[in-house]
Amino acid sequence: MHSDKRVLLIISGGIAAYKCLDLIRRLRERGHAVRCILTKGGAQFVTPLSVAALSEDKVYTDLFSLTDESEMGHIRLSREADLVVVAPASADILARMAAGMADDLATTALLATDKPVMVAPAMNTAMWTHAATQANLATLAARGVRILPPGEGDLACGETGAGRLAEPAEILAAIEGFFAETGAEAPLRGRRALVTSGPTHEAIDPVRYIANRSSGKQGHALARALAALGAETVLVSGPTNLPDPPGMTVHHVRSAREMLSACRQALPVDIAVCAAAVADWRVKAANGQKIKKNGKTPSIELTENPDILATLCQAGNRRPRLVIGFAAETEDVIAHARRKRESKGCDWIVANDVSPATDTFGGDCNTVHVITADDAESWPTLSKQEVAARLARRIGAHLGAAP
Repeated sequence: MHSDKRVLLIISGGIAAYKCLDLIRRLRERGHAVRCILTKGGAQFVTPLSVAALSEDKVYTDLFSLTDESEMGHIRLSREADLVVVAPASADILARMAAGMADDLATTALLATDKPVMVAPAMNTAMWTHAATQANLATLAARGVRILPPGEGDLACGETGAGRLAEPAEILAAIEGFFAETGAEAPLRGRRALVTSGPTHEAIDPVRYIANRSSGKQGHALARALAALGAETVLVSGPTNLPDPPGMTVHHVRSAREMLSACRQALPVDIAVCAAAVADWRVKAANGQKIKKNGKTPSIELTENPDILATLCQAGNRRPRLVIGFAAETEDVIAHARRKRESKGCDWIVANDVSPATDTFGGDCNTVHVITADDAESWPTLSKQEVAARLARRIGAHLGAAP
């Protein structure tokens, strides 16, 4: 793939720096030119040699190298890129960026650049949530810096929580999304997309509810991927632990009825992707007070929830041009998905196996089958970000080719 896009990647200190080697490889595979600044902290985790070998370019480390200044001054270095990316962005470099410091090559280049800047933070949970870090992020955001929020999970320090560097596929998608937004090639530019994500919670009483194990990772990744291709995206999310993706409108809901209402309000759209795992039933009459144990097992009467996918498919002249549903199955995946596509009236179904052994619910990978009226295409096991990027590209190609 040919590209004339140039990325200046600043690698700061942190164990997550190793992920940038994979990011550089992915960027080069996409045809992007990558030039790197490696801070002293970053060099404790990855070597200049490994970065240079993957980027196929010189690695810059020292502000006061006379050779570098004669060949590539820090002003020129900061301005020859189309986008400056800081990944991982430690709490320290975020603070120095916010303060406008210029005490090493990385911060000097950041202060001197006239190009857009994107940061992908990575740090301990307490550091991420600290008021000082959040204030620094707010300052940077107000200046137009794009922030790719960290994920949640096990951290190198042994703790668990927010602070994990976004995966290379997510950072790549954000970078390519930036280029799509600012360049001529954005296959979904001018299109509106609606994505539902996560579970729904159906109240039994004020403290209990019916739900499922959906994490929302796939739906949120799809919303990011569609936005990255230029679509004006609306994300309707049930309760998740995920940060809101940047660059789109996000509506938070709890129940299936709230989700349906938010979807109706989002119409008209060109694309609707129903990735949420909506509860099929709700309690017919939720109790207004907590149900107490009294030695008897309570009887709960269920009633069917509205079918959001079918409703969007039957929206008459407000029906989206392309409606895509998800089928989470535990057996006979493709056969059940075919029947679901026909019964709902949607254009495509993305089917996956969510039986316990697959670790799909809550996991980071997915194995999907894309079912259309004419075909069933099985994809290999991919990260959820890669599934999202691949599906978004397919949507862009379909709408671009359709009359």
